[in-house]
Formats: sequence, C-alpha cells, structure tokens
Amino acid sequence: MAFKKYLHVHRLRRVYVWELPVRIYHWVNAAVMVALIVTGFYIANPPALTSSKEASLQFLMGKIRFIHFVAAYIFFFNFLFRLYWGFNGNKWATWKQFIPTNRRFFKEMWQVFRIDILMMKGKEHMSVGHNAMAGFIYFFTFIAFGIQCLTGFGLYASMSNWWLPRLFAWVPALLGGDILTRQVHHWTMWFFILFAMIHVYLVFYHDYVEGRGEISSMGGGWKFIEEEAFQKETQTAPDRSELPVKPLH
Repeated sequence: MAFKKYLHVHRLRRVYVWELPVRIYHWVNAAVMVALIVTGFYIANPPALTSSKEASLQFLMGKIRFIHFVAAYIFFFNFLFRLYWGFNGNKWATWKQFIPTNRRFFKEMWQVFRIDILMMKGKEHMSVGHNAMAGFIYFFTFIAFGIQCLTGFGLYASMSNWWLPRLFAWVPALLGGDILTRQVHHWTMWFFILFAMIHVYLVFYHDYVEGRGEISSMGGGWKFIEEEAFQKETQTAPDRSELPVKPLH
C-alpha cells in the first residue's frame, strides 16, 4: 500500500504566468490601497490633537489629504492601465479569465466553491492562472475600482482646478449630493478591506495545498504547473519557452 501511494508522480512544468506589467500593477495597487484606506479613515474621523505649536506650521490634515489625493491619482491611472492590459496581456491576464462566458466557467466556480468555502471533500481544481471563482471575484473588484474612482473624484471635483476631476462633477448630482456619494465611497472601502483579508488567506491556503509557488509567482511571474493540467488548459503542444522541471515526489 505504501508503495502504491508513490506510484503516481506529477510531472511539473515551470510556466511564466504573471507578466511584469501585471505584477507591477498588483503591487502598486496594493500599496496605494493601503495609503488610501489609512488616510481615508483619518479624513473621515480625524482625532482631536492638541499642540502648543503654531497651527499654520502643523497643517496635518492638509498633508493627509495630499497623500490621499496623490494615491488616488496613482490608483486611477493604474486601474486604466489594467483595463488596457486586459486586452493586450497573455491569456491569463485577459478578460476571459474574469467574465463567465460558458457553462464550464460556472461549473469550475462551483467546484472551487465546494472546496474553498464549504470545505467539502473533492478533487482540488488546478488552474494555471486564476481559477474561475477567483477570476469572477476579481471582476467585482474591477467594478468596485470604478465606483471608487467615480465617487472619489466626484467628491473632489468641486474643490479642484484641474479638468480631470471636474469630469466627474456629475456623480454627486446623480447620487443626490455629497452625503450619499461619501457613504458609497466609504462602503466600497470596506469591500476592499474584506477582500484583502480573504485574498491573503486564500493565497497562502492555495500555496500550501497546491505547492505551486503561488506566493512567489507574483514576485517572479513563474508557477509550477502539473503537465496534464497545463496541457488541458492550453490545449497546445509543449512550448520550449516554458521550462519543464524535474518531477517532484
């Protein structure tokens, strides 16, 4: 019995999944989101700080708002770049990875949901890039990105002299004023906080369960993929540009 356990050996191949633009987008987005959340909390509910220094020399709120606005511009243009790369990246960066287009996509979503969320026994789904459930959730994050950009620049439009924020002056009017616009902006922020917590957990979980280098792949771009899983997803002959590695026992 012990001998039979080791008869099935997976042949792994080293596949370049996450291109450099995707990795840069990911880490820039992570950094500016942290900056936006921290400064956003301060702007929404500033603490009462007392000091003997001259008020004009302090201007802490102004500095916090400046950081928030700079991070917002970086977030916005980084988001626009990701929209562009969804049409020009490799197959694991395109919109087909995020938008359900066939029954197979929904079937895979249910399979991942049973294993990851319901913790039911079953065969772990092995995707090369994002699995269907992760891709579908990322699709909602792109929608949330758009909501944050609309509401954020909508709130900033009335106090900015630049033409770009003023393009969003219609958003508060559409939502009935700044109060609801600010609330939507705040609620969407909590979506990102919850998403980040679940995202980090699942990345570590899949890295442990699958052993494919999930965490390090967003640093170097490479993942270790089972040969049969790679051939099934790509439906192509082996490519010499993607380096196979020795089977692991």
